[in-house]
Amino acid sequence: MSKYIDSLFNLENKIAAVIGAGGHLCGEMAKGFARAGCKVAILDLRLEKAQKVADDIQKEGYPRPLAIALDVTKKEEHELALAGIIQEFGGLDIVVNGAGINGPSPFFEISLDEWHSIMDSQITGTFLGCQVYGKYLVDQGKGSIINISSASAGPPLSKAFTYSVAKAGIKNLTQNLGREWGKKGVRVNAIRPGFFPTEWNRKNFITPERENAILGHTPMGRYGEPSELLGAILWLASDAASFVTGAEIEVDGGFSCMTI
Repeated sequence: MSKYIDSLFNLENKIAAVIGAGGHLCGEMAKGFARAGCKVAILDLRLEKAQKVADDIQKEGYPRPLAIALDVTKKEEHELALAGIIQEFGGLDIVVNGAGINGPSPFFEISLDEWHSIMDSQITGTFLGCQVYGKYLVDQGKGSIINISSASAGPPLSKAFTYSVAKAGIKNLTQNLGREWGKKGVRVNAIRPGFFPTEWNRKNFITPERENAILGHTPMGRYGEPSELLGAILWLASDAASFVTGAEIEVDGGFSCMTI
C-alpha cells in the first residue's frame, strides 16, 4: 500500500518555483515541496526573507533551495527568474503564485495608490506568473500551476475590499486557464484558504469581535495552521490530480459551507 501511495503522489526530483515564499503560508509550501523531494526555487520581493526560508530548509537536511529576489509586477523579472531556475535546475514542473498584500482601509478611504499596490501584487503578479512560467510549461507539454485564491474571493469578506476584488480575479483567471490549457498538459488550479492569520492580520484585521465572528462561522471552530495547506498543495502538484484543472480547493475548516 505504501508503495502505491508513494507512486501516486511522487514528486521526487520535480522542480518547484514558489512565488511569495518568504511569507507565512508560501514559505511553508516551499518547505513541503523540499520535504517531498523537490528541487525548490524560493522567489520573493524580499530576498532576505527568501534566504531565511532557504536556510530553514537546509537546516532540516534538504538541499538548499535557490533564493531569488522578484518583483511580481515586472514581467522582465519573472523572465530572469525563470532563466535562473532553468540554469540552476534544468527545468521547471510546478509553479505556486502566492505573492500579494492586503489593506484594511475603509472603502471611502482607499487611495488609488493602495488600490493599485494590492491589485498589482495580487492579480497582476498572478497573471504574469501564469503568463511567463505557463508559457514554458505549455511549450514543454506538462506542468502544474497553483494559484492562491481566498475565502474572500466570493462572497467577499468585510474590511478587505481591494483584496477581495483581486482574489475573485485570481479565481476567474484560474478557471480561464484551466479551460484554455486543458489539452496542453498543463493544469491550473487554486487553493482557497480560510483563516490562517499572520501577525499582521491579527494587528490590522482581527479584533476580538471579528475573531468571534470568524470562528463562529468556521465549523471546526479554530484557525488553520500553515502545514494544513500542504496536503492540498502536494496533491495538486502531483499526478494524483491528473484530471483536476480549473478547480478551487477549499482548505478552510468548513468556512465556505457554513450558513447558520
